[in-house]
Amino acid sequence: MSNQDRRRPSNRDSTHRDGAHRDQARAGRSRGRGDQGGRETGGGLWFYGRHPVEAALANPARSLHRLLVAERSEAASDPKLSELARRRNLQIETVPRAEIDRRFGEDAVHQGLALQLAPLPERDLEATLAAVPEGPALIVVLDQVTDPHNVGAILRAAAAFGAAAVITTERRAAPESAVLAKAASGTLELVPLVQIGNLARALDELKRLGWWCVGLDGHATQDVRAAGLPERLALVMGAEGPGLRRLTRETCDLLLRLPISDQVESLNVATATAVALYALGPSRSGAGRGASGA
Repeated sequence: MSNQDRRRPSNRDSTHRDGAHRDQARAGRSRGRGDQGGRETGGGLWFYGRHPVEAALANPARSLHRLLVAERSEAASDPKLSELARRRNLQIETVPRAEIDRRFGEDAVHQGLALQLAPLPERDLEATLAAVPEGPALIVVLDQVTDPHNVGAILRAAAAFGAAAVITTERRAAPESAVLAKAASGTLELVPLVQIGNLARALDELKRLGWWCVGLDGHATQDVRAAGLPERLALVMGAEGPGLRRLTRETCDLLLRLPISDQVESLNVATATAVALYALGPSRSGAGRGASGA
């Protein structure tokens, strides 16, 4: 299909029920006595866990400050970690495990590792899209997805199935945090995460640049496995619970649904995104180029 042949779905004004992906949002729940988001007073950002820490150490775009390793942990004698720290001229600070517990809570699976760092530099939407090679491609667009566990899992799925970027809003969205990075399992450093101010305008910009905006919606009549879809797709996913907002649905070129069993009411947004990315590939998404972070 060409840009000139764009057609909007005729059922876009129907009553919306997000049967494809509902999430019981966990954002804001307590994650222990420590700092839930991985930030300290003064704006410091901390990551924890082997995959997020090693990936951040290996990312030259990251500005790094401190690396803490718990005494008598596996990380304390890990040669890979030592080499990564050496390459970044970062001294490893060996501390009691309780110090890392205090930062993130005793329930956090930090594996004896904590890394203080700066947030990634802001990314420009048009520049990010310009870097995507010609031919089949996928990106993910999130409409007010606020749970950092879901956004992290979506980044991981995007890497696994070759999506070129994940786009999210600046407001009513999960910010970069320790929880998000842990859920992403290192893929926050691999998949561009782009924040935009106005989603409807961003979708219009995507279409101007040759992308087709495909929203996942439980009331859509077309299956996500539909034949004849364009090569360059922006998969638009709705928020936990309400799904796609009305204006977002109306701005999409197509609405598609996941053909799930009647015995299951819905999938959460991260699971639905992973299934949709798989269904829309592999030839379209270039699967195999990404990494799961496992």
